[in-house]
Amino acid sequence: MTIEAFADTIVPGEKRSPDDQAVAGAAPGGGAVAAGAVELLELPAGGLADSLDGLALTLDMHAGEYAAEQGITLDPALPAFVALPFAHRTELVRRLTDPEHPEKQMWVGLALFSNMAFDSAAHLPTVAALADGHPGLLHIGYHRPDADGLWRYPNYSYGRPLAPLHPDTTPTGSPA
Repeated sequence: MTIEAFADTIVPGEKRSPDDQAVAGAAPGGGAVAAGAVELLELPAGGLADSLDGLALTLDMHAGEYAAEQGITLDPALPAFVALPFAHRTELVRRLTDPEHPEKQMWVGLALFSNMAFDSAAHLPTVAALADGHPGLLHIGYHRPDADGLWRYPNYSYGRPLAPLHPDTTPTGSPA
């Protein structure tokens, strides 16, 4: 829950259900959690999978200290970071990612993976992510492939073709 709450602080989204505690519901649509931030973080290739439990414990420790400093009473049934109101989660993350914070690198790394899950679906094949309605890819305007599975862009990014097609180009775009 703590890692989900951190990811939701980085890229907020709407609650998955009325009793969702990790996702604060600070923004409409799916955020980092719906985009698969935890799934991405749990992949061994990212290098953080073995550290997630320790990161969650450390984040909850910081949240408890922050709550005491701010005079915030936390729900004892929830992890401390999850129990913080969203604005306070945001402030704590701002402090933890401050250039002067001694643990900045690990919190910035966690934030980068949260963003990566949302804006690139790095843990999923792009076609599958789009077929499943990945919230981040759709939000940033990724277009779905055509019915044949190929991507075509009838509107050029510069408002014109970059070069004329070679006369021997086949209908599939391959050179003859």
